[in-house]
Amino acid sequence: MNKELDNFRLYLEIERNLSPHTTKAYAADLRDFLDTAGSNFFELNYKNIRAYIAEIQNKNYTKTTLSRKIAAIKAFYRYLYREKLVNANPAANVKAPKKNKNLPEFLTEKEIKKILGYVTNRRDRAILELLYASGMRISELCGLNFADLNLDENEITVFGKGGKERIVLISNPAREYLLKYVENRGITPEAPVFTSVHGYRLLPRQVHRIIKKAVEEAGLTKKVSPHTFRHTFATRLLEKGADLRVVQELLGHASISNTQVYTHVSLERLRQTYINTHPRAI
Repeated sequence: MNKELDNFRLYLEIERNLSPHTTKAYAADLRDFLDTAGSNFFELNYKNIRAYIAEIQNKNYTKTTLSRKIAAIKAFYRYLYREKLVNANPAANVKAPKKNKNLPEFLTEKEIKKILGYVTNRRDRAILELLYASGMRISELCGLNFADLNLDENEITVFGKGGKERIVLISNPAREYLLKYVENRGITPEAPVFTSVHGYRLLPRQVHRIIKKAVEEAGLTKKVSPHTFRHTFATRLLEKGADLRVVQELLGHASISNTQVYTHVSLERLRQTYINTHPRAI
């Protein structure tokens, strides 16, 4: 069993190019599944899988976690079937519960200015300016090398989910703050753009701490994460009339449905503005 699980992890990392975080989560989900449903996955069938899903649905898992656990099982059996290790795929017709589409939190322009105003460190200011100006994911930002920067054209090459490459655009202010940060630094194409005080590539958790500190100093009570900057970027573009397909491309979404959630955010904000300002709205 361990051999097949190890080979599956390699398949996720190399062929599927999933992130280490996702690969680790899938492995943990499969261990839980096999401990509960039966360690000999060769003998498990559709009914066993459905019984396991019914059991975990009675636990306090979010729909996102449930969906991931089911996705891990489905991916595992697809892999086993492809490798001819099982004669049939018992998870082929298993469906995940529909996830609630929560509207993403975003920042107002006033809140953005307030947060940025409390960041004096050049590196930290460049990070927040880039997150707001480009909408890139935190993993994409931390993975940047100097070879990815084309600041003459205000462009940056990023590698998103599944290693998919795309170009993001940045504003002139973000470009200027980035230039101030990198000046007088020894630059080689393979060197990471953002590093710790010890010279190592900056990690996502360190960026979380940078944002948390800035938000606290700005006196905001709203919970703000790197993804909040991404949500704010997309919301602001749509509010200003950007085409949904353009926003999809800039965000690196594989499906337009992932981008459409921001139209709901914009419509809700328009509705609230109407209610708050029109004399006969209520």
